Amino acid sequence: MRILLTGASSFTGAWFAAALAGDGHQVTGTLQRRIGDYADLEARRITMLQSAGVKLVEQASYGNAVMMELVSHGFERLCFHASDVRDYRSADFDLGRALQSNLAGMRAACFAAKAAGTQRLIWTGTVFEPGEARGDRLDEAITLYGLSKWLTWQALDFYASEAGLALGKFIVPNPFGPLEQDRFCTYLVRAWANHQAPEVRTPSYVRDNIPVDKLARAYADFVALPPQAAGAERCGPSGYAESQGDFTARFAREIGARLKLPVPFTLARQSDFPEPLTRINLGGAEVQWDEARFWDNLAADYAERLLTPPND
Repeated sequence: MRILLTGASSFTGAWFAAALAGDGHQVTGTLQRRIGDYADLEARRITMLQSAGVKLVEQASYGNAVMMELVSHGFERLCFHASDVRDYRSADFDLGRALQSNLAGMRAACFAAKAAGTQRLIWTGTVFEPGEARGDRLDEAITLYGLSKWLTWQALDFYASEAGLALGKFIVPNPFGPLEQDRFCTYLVRAWANHQAPEVRTPSYVRDNIPVDKLARAYADFVALPPQAAGAERCGPSGYAESQGDFTARFAREIGARLKLPVPFTLARQSDFPEPLTRINLGGAEVQWDEARFWDNLAADYAERLLTPPND
């Protein structure tokens, strides 16, 4: 199958594209910049994509000529994974900018894809959106970023229906794994590498932390479904659905044993709950996955990135 996937240099995008290519699909991934402009983690993701045989197209953004030319090539699957994530956890997230960026050229792309023979379009959503998860206060978006994803989905659903294009939605919880940017797990390992005890400030929140290779396996399976197959409209894989305190204990146990590091941590007494207490994914997407191998690879990634002294 010929597949076009946007946002290939992102953490999840790189894993998604590599999983699809590993299944034998002909995968084209888009990059907003030139390959030589990517550095550090993004450069390592580019290397992973190239090793997996993913064809990369530079300077392709929603609405520009490069993207529209690609869409007209008749890919069987068009995977819109890229979206504006700048300052995604910030109260200053620019909602207007995100919507303008996410939706640039989307309507025209839907009609062009349909005319070129595309069978199905896939959009990547998030549990941060209202109504796309399990838990409490489900009518609320978590952050303006979550709201931007939901509003983008509403518009894209309209455009795809207007064009007569089958549409699927893949819902992402909280991915973690090799080649991720600095987030909660990296914060923990960096503290342990410096012989510190990190503090978990929101231990009571129940969240859905999913290993990125398990997420990518579910994504590849979902994309390959025929347009009218059962389960082709939505997929929301779940990982470790537990409190952040329990997840930290799990993470410390798995990583500490592999890196042979002391892994102390403290749990703050959480009294402030601006976000819903529980927000986890829909579940039901069963995949074949090697849990021990994932933790081995993640520990090796941290050892290389955070524990290996830089060359003089």
